[in-house]
Amino acid sequence: MRIGVDYTAAIRQKAGIGRYTREIIKHLAQIDNANTYVLIAPEPVPKPSFPPNFEMVKLPLSDRMMTIIWQRLRIPLWVELFTGSLDIFHSPDFVLPPVKAARTILTVHDLSFLRLPWSSAPRLRAYLSKAVPRSAKRADFILADSENTRQDVIELLGVPSDKVEVLYAGVDERFKPTEDYAGISAKYRLPERFILSLGTLEPRKNYERLIEAFALLKEKVGPKDLTKLVIVGQKGWLYEGIFAAVEKWALQEEVLFPGYVADEDLPALYSAAALFVYPSLYEGFGLPPLEAMACGTPVVASNAPCLPEVLGDAALLVSPYDVEAIASAMEKALFDEELRLQLRERGLQRARLFTWEKSARKLLEIYKRVTRGG
Repeated sequence: MRIGVDYTAAIRQKAGIGRYTREIIKHLAQIDNANTYVLIAPEPVPKPSFPPNFEMVKLPLSDRMMTIIWQRLRIPLWVELFTGSLDIFHSPDFVLPPVKAARTILTVHDLSFLRLPWSSAPRLRAYLSKAVPRSAKRADFILADSENTRQDVIELLGVPSDKVEVLYAGVDERFKPTEDYAGISAKYRLPERFILSLGTLEPRKNYERLIEAFALLKEKVGPKDLTKLVIVGQKGWLYEGIFAAVEKWALQEEVLFPGYVADEDLPALYSAAALFVYPSLYEGFGLPPLEAMACGTPVVASNAPCLPEVLGDAALLVSPYDVEAIASAMEKALFDEELRLQLRERGLQRARLFTWEKSARKLLEIYKRVTRGG
Protein backbone atom coordinates (compact mmCIF):
# COMPACT_ATOMS: atom_id res chain seq x y z
CA MET A 1 0.00 0.00 0.00
CA ARG A 2 0.96 3.60 -0.53
CA ILE A 3 -0.39 5.50 2.49
CA GLY A 4 -0.60 9.28 2.74
CA VAL A 5 -0.75 10.95 6.17
CA ASP A 6 -1.19 14.61 7.08
CA TYR A 7 1.77 15.21 9.41
CA THR A 8 1.13 18.94 9.95
CA ALA A 9 -0.06 18.65 13.56
CA ALA A 10 3.06 16.68 14.48
CA ILE A 11 5.18 19.66 13.49
CA ARG A 12 2.95 22.52 14.59
CA GLN A 13 1.62 21.27 17.94
CA LYS A 14 3.85 20.27 20.84
CA ALA A 15 1.09 18.55 22.79
CA GLY A 16 -2.36 17.12 22.12
CA ILE A 17 -2.94 16.06 18.52
CA GLY A 18 0.69 16.82 17.71
CA ARG A 19 1.89 14.23 20.21
CA TYR A 20 -0.77 11.78 19.03
CA THR A 21 0.38 12.07 15.42
CA ARG A 22 4.09 11.81 16.26
CA GLU A 23 3.57 8.73 18.41
CA ILE A 24 1.31 6.84 16.01
CA ILE A 25 3.67 7.48 13.08
CA LYS A 26 6.74 6.58 15.16
CA HIS A 27 5.24 3.24 16.09
CA LEU A 28 3.96 2.52 12.59
CA ALA A 29 7.55 3.06 11.46
CA GLN A 30 8.71 0.47 14.00
CA ILE A 31 6.29 -2.27 12.94
CA ASP A 32 5.77 -1.77 9.19
CA ASN A 33 8.50 -1.86 6.57
CA ALA A 34 6.32 -3.35 3.83
CA ASN A 35 4.19 -0.33 2.94
CA THR A 36 5.17 3.13 1.74
CA TYR A 37 4.14 6.14 3.84
CA VAL A 38 3.99 9.64 2.38
CA LEU A 39 3.85 12.32 5.08
CA ILE A 40 2.70 15.78 4.02
CA ALA A 41 3.54 18.89 6.03
CA PRO A 42 4.21 22.61 5.47
CA GLU A 43 7.87 22.14 6.25
CA PRO A 44 10.23 19.18 5.89
CA VAL A 45 11.12 16.76 8.66
CA PRO A 46 14.72 15.49 8.61
CA LYS A 47 14.74 12.26 6.61
CA PRO A 48 17.00 10.36 9.07
CA SER A 49 14.17 10.38 11.63
CA PHE A 50 12.21 7.92 9.45
CA PRO A 51 13.03 4.54 7.88
CA PRO A 52 13.44 4.24 4.08
CA ASN A 53 9.77 3.40 3.44
CA PHE A 54 8.72 6.81 4.79
CA GLU A 55 8.72 9.80 2.44
CA MET A 56 8.32 13.45 3.41
CA VAL A 57 6.53 15.85 1.06
CA LYS A 58 6.69 19.58 1.73
CA LEU A 59 3.52 21.43 0.80
CA PRO A 60 4.05 24.51 -1.40
CA LEU A 61 2.35 26.94 1.01
CA SER A 62 2.03 27.42 4.77
CA ASP A 63 -0.47 25.33 6.69
CA ARG A 64 -2.60 28.46 7.15
CA MET A 65 -2.74 29.06 3.39
CA MET A 66 -3.42 25.39 2.66
CA THR A 67 -6.30 25.48 5.17
CA ILE A 68 -7.74 28.54 3.43
CA ILE A 69 -7.45 26.89 0.01
CA TRP A 70 -8.68 23.45 1.09
CA GLN A 71 -11.25 24.22 3.79
CA ARG A 72 -12.43 27.82 3.53
CA LEU A 73 -12.35 28.36 -0.25
CA ARG A 74 -12.80 24.61 -0.87
CA ILE A 75 -10.62 24.64 -3.96
CA PRO A 76 -10.19 21.05 -5.23
CA LEU A 77 -6.41 21.05 -5.14
CA TRP A 78 -6.08 17.27 -4.84
CA VAL A 79 -3.60 16.02 -2.27
CA GLU A 80 -2.35 13.52 -4.88
CA LEU A 81 -0.88 16.46 -6.84
CA PHE A 82 1.79 16.59 -4.11
CA THR A 83 2.03 12.95 -3.07
CA GLY A 84 1.52 11.06 -6.29
CA SER A 85 -1.01 8.25 -6.41
CA LEU A 86 -2.13 6.83 -3.06
CA ASP A 87 -4.12 3.83 -1.92
CA ILE A 88 -5.26 5.55 1.23
CA PHE A 89 -5.04 8.99 2.84
CA HIS A 90 -5.33 9.50 6.60
CA SER A 91 -5.95 12.84 8.27
CA PRO A 92 -5.34 12.55 12.04
CA ASP A 93 -6.54 16.12 12.75
CA PHE A 94 -10.31 16.48 12.24
CA VAL A 95 -10.45 17.61 8.59
CA LEU A 96 -9.71 16.08 5.19
CA PRO A 97 -8.07 17.86 2.26
CA PRO A 98 -9.45 17.20 -1.23
CA VAL A 99 -8.55 13.62 -2.17
CA LYS A 100 -9.16 12.49 -5.75
CA ALA A 101 -8.93 8.71 -5.82
CA ALA A 102 -7.51 7.31 -2.58
CA ARG A 103 -9.67 5.84 0.16
CA THR A 104 -9.87 8.23 3.10
CA ILE A 105 -9.67 7.92 6.88
CA LEU A 106 -10.41 10.77 9.29
CA THR A 107 -9.57 10.87 13.00
CA VAL A 108 -12.01 12.78 15.21
CA HIS A 109 -10.51 13.24 18.67
CA ASP A 110 -13.52 14.86 20.32
CA LEU A 111 -16.54 17.02 19.54
CA SER A 112 -16.20 19.52 22.37
CA PHE A 113 -16.95 22.36 19.95
CA LEU A 114 -20.43 20.84 19.54
CA ARG A 115 -20.97 19.32 23.01
CA LEU A 116 -19.62 22.36 24.90
CA PRO A 117 -19.65 25.15 22.31
CA TRP A 118 -18.83 27.83 24.88
CA SER A 119 -15.56 26.05 25.67
CA SER A 120 -14.02 26.65 22.23
CA ALA A 121 -12.70 29.92 20.84
CA PRO A 122 -15.43 31.43 18.62
CA ARG A 123 -13.42 31.48 15.38
CA LEU A 124 -12.18 27.92 15.89
CA ARG A 125 -15.68 26.74 16.77
CA ALA A 126 -17.15 28.37 13.65
CA TYR A 127 -14.48 26.75 11.46
CA LEU A 128 -14.72 23.26 12.97
CA SER A 129 -18.53 23.31 13.01
CA LYS A 130 -18.47 23.51 9.21
CA ALA A 131 -15.26 21.71 8.25
CA VAL A 132 -15.57 18.62 10.46
CA PRO A 133 -19.09 17.58 9.38
CA ARG A 134 -18.08 18.08 5.72
CA SER A 135 -14.97 15.96 6.21
CA ALA A 136 -16.87 13.27 8.10
CA LYS A 137 -19.37 13.03 5.24
CA ARG A 138 -16.56 12.60 2.68
CA ALA A 139 -14.47 10.14 4.69
CA ASP A 140 -14.66 6.45 3.89
CA PHE A 141 -13.90 5.60 7.51
CA ILE A 142 -13.63 7.50 10.80
CA LEU A 143 -11.49 6.80 13.85
CA ALA A 144 -12.56 8.00 17.30
CA ASP A 145 -10.35 8.24 20.38
CA SER A 146 -12.92 6.56 22.63
CA GLU A 147 -16.32 4.88 22.58
CA ASN A 148 -17.78 8.09 23.97
CA THR A 149 -16.38 10.06 21.03
CA ARG A 150 -17.57 7.35 18.64
CA GLN A 151 -21.11 7.76 19.94
CA ASP A 152 -20.80 11.55 19.61
CA VAL A 153 -19.71 11.16 15.97
CA ILE A 154 -22.70 8.91 15.26
CA GLU A 155 -25.17 11.18 17.05
CA LEU A 156 -23.89 14.68 16.25
CA LEU A 157 -22.46 14.12 12.77
CA GLY A 158 -24.99 11.57 11.56
CA VAL A 159 -22.33 9.02 10.61
CA PRO A 160 -23.44 5.36 10.25
CA SER A 161 -22.23 3.26 13.17
CA ASP A 162 -20.39 0.79 10.93
CA LYS A 163 -18.27 3.62 9.55
CA VAL A 164 -16.75 4.61 12.93
CA GLU A 165 -14.29 2.61 15.04
CA VAL A 166 -12.44 3.31 18.28
CA LEU A 167 -8.66 3.62 18.14
CA TYR A 168 -7.31 4.34 21.60
CA ALA A 169 -4.19 6.38 22.13
CA GLY A 170 -1.28 4.81 23.99
CA VAL A 171 1.12 5.47 26.83
CA ASP A 172 4.72 5.60 25.68
CA GLU A 173 7.10 3.16 27.36
CA ARG A 174 9.21 6.02 28.75
CA PHE A 175 6.40 6.82 31.21
CA LYS A 176 7.35 4.78 34.28
CA PRO A 177 8.06 5.48 37.95
CA THR A 178 11.33 7.24 38.67
CA GLU A 179 12.91 8.87 41.70
CA ASP A 180 15.36 10.79 39.53
CA TYR A 181 13.48 14.08 39.42
CA ALA A 182 15.83 16.47 41.19
CA GLY A 183 16.83 17.93 37.84
CA ILE A 184 13.32 18.82 36.71
CA SER A 185 12.45 20.07 40.20
CA ALA A 186 15.26 22.58 39.91
CA LYS A 187 14.56 23.37 36.25
CA TYR A 188 10.91 24.27 36.86
CA ARG A 189 11.33 25.42 40.48
CA LEU A 190 8.92 22.82 41.79
CA PRO A 191 7.99 22.65 45.49
CA GLU A 192 8.90 19.63 47.59
CA ARG A 193 5.30 18.31 47.74
CA PHE A 194 2.70 19.23 45.17
CA ILE A 195 -0.53 18.30 43.42
CA LEU A 196 -0.10 18.32 39.64
CA SER A 197 -2.57 19.13 36.89
CA LEU A 198 -1.63 19.33 33.22
CA GLY A 199 -3.38 20.77 30.17
CA THR A 200 -3.88 23.91 28.14
CA LEU A 201 -5.14 26.86 30.19
CA GLU A 202 -8.68 27.13 28.85
CA PRO A 203 -12.26 26.88 30.18
CA ARG A 204 -12.80 23.19 29.35
CA LYS A 205 -9.99 22.12 31.69
CA ASN A 206 -12.00 23.44 34.66
CA TYR A 207 -9.06 24.98 36.49
CA GLU A 208 -11.13 27.64 38.25
CA ARG A 209 -13.06 24.98 40.16
CA LEU A 210 -9.84 23.08 40.84
CA ILE A 211 -8.32 26.19 42.40
CA GLU A 212 -11.41 26.73 44.53
CA ALA A 213 -11.29 23.07 45.61
CA PHE A 214 -7.62 23.49 46.49
CA ALA A 215 -8.55 26.52 48.62
CA LEU A 216 -11.10 24.37 50.48
CA LEU A 217 -8.47 21.67 50.97
CA LYS A 218 -5.93 24.12 52.38
CA GLU A 219 -8.55 25.55 54.72
CA LYS A 220 -9.38 22.07 56.03
CA VAL A 221 -5.89 20.65 56.49
CA GLY A 222 -4.43 23.85 57.89
CA PRO A 223 -1.20 25.79 57.37
CA LYS A 224 1.08 22.96 58.55
CA ASP A 225 0.51 21.12 55.27
CA LEU A 226 2.93 22.51 52.70
CA THR A 227 1.36 20.88 49.62
CA LYS A 228 1.11 23.27 46.69
CA LEU A 229 -0.79 23.09 43.39
CA VAL A 230 1.20 23.07 40.13
CA ILE A 231 -0.73 23.64 36.90
CA VAL A 232 1.35 22.87 33.81
CA GLY A 233 0.34 24.01 30.34
CA GLN A 234 0.42 26.77 27.79
CA LYS A 235 -2.08 29.62 27.75
CA GLY A 236 -5.03 28.82 25.51
CA TRP A 237 -7.97 31.21 25.56
CA LEU A 238 -10.17 32.77 28.25
CA TYR A 239 -7.49 31.89 30.78
CA GLU A 240 -7.79 35.19 32.68
CA GLY A 241 -10.38 33.68 35.01
CA ILE A 242 -7.85 31.07 36.12
CA PHE A 243 -5.43 33.69 37.40
CA ALA A 244 -8.32 35.69 38.86
CA ALA A 245 -9.34 32.61 40.86
CA VAL A 246 -5.84 32.40 42.34
CA GLU A 247 -6.16 36.01 43.52
CA LYS A 248 -9.73 35.53 44.72
CA TRP A 249 -8.68 32.72 47.04
CA ALA A 250 -5.39 34.42 48.00
CA LEU A 251 -3.30 31.51 46.72
CA GLN A 252 -0.58 33.43 44.90
CA GLU A 253 2.11 31.58 46.87
CA GLU A 254 0.35 28.22 46.74
CA VAL A 255 -0.59 27.81 43.04
CA LEU A 256 2.27 27.72 40.53
CA PHE A 257 2.22 27.96 36.72
CA PRO A 258 5.50 26.71 35.19
CA GLY A 259 4.08 26.99 31.65
CA TYR A 260 4.91 24.39 29.02
CA VAL A 261 7.00 21.41 30.16
CA ALA A 262 9.02 19.58 27.52
CA ASP A 263 7.92 16.05 26.61
CA GLU A 264 11.16 14.53 27.83
CA ASP A 265 10.58 16.01 31.31
CA LEU A 266 7.05 14.69 31.76
CA PRO A 267 7.85 11.24 33.25
CA ALA A 268 9.92 12.82 36.01
CA LEU A 269 7.29 15.53 36.53
CA TYR A 270 4.50 12.98 37.00
CA SER A 271 6.71 10.90 39.30
CA ALA A 272 7.57 13.90 41.45
CA ALA A 273 3.92 14.77 42.10
CA ALA A 274 2.15 13.54 45.22
CA LEU A 275 -1.13 13.48 43.30
CA PHE A 276 -2.36 14.13 39.76
CA VAL A 277 -5.74 15.84 39.34
CA TYR A 278 -7.63 16.07 36.04
CA PRO A 279 -10.93 17.95 36.52
CA SER A 280 -11.78 18.41 32.81
CA LEU A 281 -15.38 18.99 31.75
CA TYR A 282 -15.04 16.96 28.54
CA GLU A 283 -12.33 14.88 26.87
CA GLY A 284 -12.03 12.74 23.78
CA PHE A 285 -9.54 10.45 25.51
CA GLY A 286 -7.56 12.00 28.37
CA LEU A 287 -3.95 10.92 28.01
CA PRO A 288 -2.32 12.86 30.91
CA PRO A 289 -4.02 10.89 33.74
CA LEU A 290 -2.99 7.61 32.10
CA GLU A 291 0.60 8.85 31.82
CA ALA A 292 0.51 9.85 35.49
CA MET A 293 -0.74 6.35 36.37
CA ALA A 294 2.10 4.80 34.37
CA CYS A 295 4.49 6.80 36.55
CA GLY A 296 2.92 5.44 39.74
CA THR A 297 1.14 8.65 40.75
CA PRO A 298 -2.38 8.45 42.29
CA VAL A 299 -5.04 10.13 40.15
CA VAL A 300 -8.21 12.08 40.89
CA ALA A 301 -10.23 12.79 37.74
CA SER A 302 -13.63 14.02 36.69
CA ASN A 303 -16.40 11.62 35.73
CA ALA A 304 -17.08 13.62 32.57
CA PRO A 305 -16.85 12.00 29.13
CA CYS A 306 -14.84 9.91 28.44
CA LEU A 307 -12.65 9.56 31.53
CA PRO A 308 -14.53 6.72 33.28
CA GLU A 309 -14.17 4.65 30.09
CA VAL A 310 -10.42 5.20 29.92
CA LEU A 311 -9.46 5.26 33.60
CA GLY A 312 -11.82 2.60 34.95
CA ASP A 313 -11.51 1.99 38.70
CA ALA A 314 -7.88 3.11 38.78
CA ALA A 315 -8.74 6.74 39.64
CA LEU A 316 -10.98 8.50 42.13
CA LEU A 317 -13.73 9.89 39.89
CA VAL A 318 -15.77 12.94 40.92
CA SER A 319 -18.20 15.39 39.38
CA PRO A 320 -16.19 18.22 37.79
CA TYR A 321 -18.93 20.65 38.86
CA ASP A 322 -18.80 19.72 42.58
CA VAL A 323 -16.00 21.71 44.19
CA GLU A 324 -16.44 20.07 47.59
CA ALA A 325 -16.27 16.59 46.04
CA ILE A 326 -13.03 17.50 44.26
CA ALA A 327 -11.55 18.82 47.51
CA SER A 328 -12.62 15.71 49.43
CA ALA A 329 -11.17 13.36 46.81
CA MET A 330 -7.86 15.24 46.84
CA GLU A 331 -7.71 15.00 50.63
CA LYS A 332 -8.31 11.24 50.57
CA ALA A 333 -5.79 10.64 47.79
CA LEU A 334 -3.17 12.73 49.58
CA PHE A 335 -3.46 11.46 53.14
CA ASP A 336 -5.00 7.95 53.08
CA GLU A 337 -1.89 5.81 52.60
CA GLU A 338 -3.81 2.58 51.99
CA LEU A 339 -5.89 4.28 49.29
CA ARG A 340 -2.77 5.82 47.75
CA LEU A 341 -1.20 2.38 47.45
CA GLN A 342 -4.37 0.95 45.87
CA LEU A 343 -4.56 3.80 43.35
CA ARG A 344 -0.90 3.40 42.51
CA GLU A 345 -1.18 -0.34 41.83
CA ARG A 346 -4.44 -0.06 39.91
CA GLY A 347 -3.05 2.84 37.91
CA LEU A 348 0.08 0.96 36.88
CA GLN A 349 -2.04 -1.98 35.71
CA ARG A 350 -4.51 0.25 33.89
CA ALA A 351 -1.83 2.18 32.01
CA ARG A 352 -0.34 -1.08 30.70
CA LEU A 353 -3.55 -1.71 28.75
CA PHE A 354 -2.85 1.26 26.46
CA THR A 355 0.26 1.08 24.29
CA TRP A 356 1.17 2.90 21.10
CA GLU A 357 2.37 -0.36 19.57
CA LYS A 358 -1.08 -1.89 20.07
CA SER A 359 -2.67 1.23 18.56
CA ALA A 360 -0.30 1.20 15.58
CA ARG A 361 -0.95 -2.48 14.86
CA LYS A 362 -4.70 -1.92 14.95
CA LEU A 363 -4.36 1.14 12.69
CA LEU A 364 -2.34 -0.87 10.17
CA GLU A 365 -5.10 -3.50 10.05
CA ILE A 366 -7.67 -0.74 9.52
CA TYR A 367 -5.60 0.66 6.65
CA LYS A 368 -5.62 -2.77 5.00
CA ARG A 369 -9.33 -3.25 5.56
CA VAL A 370 -10.34 0.20 4.28
CA THR A 371 -8.10 -0.18 1.23
CA ARG A 372 -9.94 -3.41 0.41
CA GLY A 373 -13.21 -1.50 0.67
CA GLY A 374 -14.21 -2.84 4.07
